[in-house]
Amino acid sequence: MPPYTSVRTPVDADIYAPEFPRELEWVNVAFLRMNTLMGRGAVLVEFWDFARVNSLRTLPYLKEWHGRYADAGLRVIGVHTPGYSFGRDREAVERAVERLEVPYAVALDPDYAVWRLYGNKGWPGRYLFDRTGKLTLIHYGEGEYDDTERAIGEALGVDVDPVEPLRPEDVPGVLLQPQTADIALPADRGRIELVRDWTDGEDWIAAADAGAAARFSYTAGGAYAALSEGGVEPGLYELEDGVVEAESPGLRLHGVQFTPVPPAPSGSPSEA
Repeated sequence: MPPYTSVRTPVDADIYAPEFPRELEWVNVAFLRMNTLMGRGAVLVEFWDFARVNSLRTLPYLKEWHGRYADAGLRVIGVHTPGYSFGRDREAVERAVERLEVPYAVALDPDYAVWRLYGNKGWPGRYLFDRTGKLTLIHYGEGEYDDTERAIGEALGVDVDPVEPLRPEDVPGVLLQPQTADIALPADRGRIELVRDWTDGEDWIAAADAGAAARFSYTAGGAYAALSEGGVEPGLYELEDGVVEAESPGLRLHGVQFTPVPPAPSGSPSEA
């Protein structure tokens, strides 16, 4: 998981929201222009990917902020920049937005045009702009939900009572154990044990036949495989015991992502 990074920009910093490219495609709206949003309220831009577990774990907070503060002038915009090749497909993103019940506007950024404009560094990447379009907060990775919501309140000029942490690892200041690094394929082929034949592709390995499997060990709260083709809907699938098994030929395994180990309860003997 990316390290938590939350930065309140200095009051004298003059960094303003870049305009979205005109050729950008959108989901849930026809299009949005940043220059028409300024003056109406604050804008929260979140770089995300429906196949990144860090983005999915952050999503409930984004939905809650949208629901709480839209009437006060907050506009939440999700910029979908894909981490895997299947995420470049508009229809796959549209299905994911519907399945995940994303209520706000989503910009499709398959060629990383918006990512480069922002100099973004990972998923999720969060940027909060005030009513003048001035950047007031940057955050990379999970966490710091309390601070983000307070910054939203300051940008809107409203009082906030931040969302209660949804998971023990979301509590402000919590210390998390080291976890296994994500597996990216085919580059990390050596980190997994393969049963039967798998062929290398652009950003995947594909099962030659049904019954092919991939096994790996890990230390984490959970493991999620990014899969496509082979009769599965492109996306993330939670795994049990670190095993991916192909039910049909052609299943593509793009990589494996891991979630944090939940912290030990206060007073637990395992607590340092």
